[in-house]
Amino acid sequence: MKLLLDTHILIWGAVEPERLSRATRALIEERRNDLLFSAVSLWEIAIKAALRRADFQIDVGALRRSLFDNGYSEIAATGAHAAALANLPRIHKDPFDRLLVAQAIIEGLTLITGDPVVARYPGPVRLV
Repeated sequence: MKLLLDTHILIWGAVEPERLSRATRALIEERRNDLLFSAVSLWEIAIKAALRRADFQIDVGALRRSLFDNGYSEIAATGAHAAALANLPRIHKDPFDRLLVAQAIIEGLTLITGDPVVARYPGPVRLV
């Protein structure tokens, strides 16, 4: 299975792995799963870290290197992803989360999230 991890799952995995549920850890550790992260998540972290959000205080460059070192692949944000936003229901206000959902739909990935609001989107979103 191809798994796109949402931003908080990426951060928790890097700095607070104890916050990940058993189900999340099992998905990440399953060798048959392809793990992906989005440039959108790095953008979100950089913006919110600059705003001094306590839950986003992580070195984006170090996180990206670590993800690559651990076998993750990166998904770029494209115009097709942005265009897909027009077809999403207005369930969540966060533009970063909405774009991650659009990427999962367009790319045929399963978005892994801990956010129950994001999990309300139709399509390939899994709440863990």
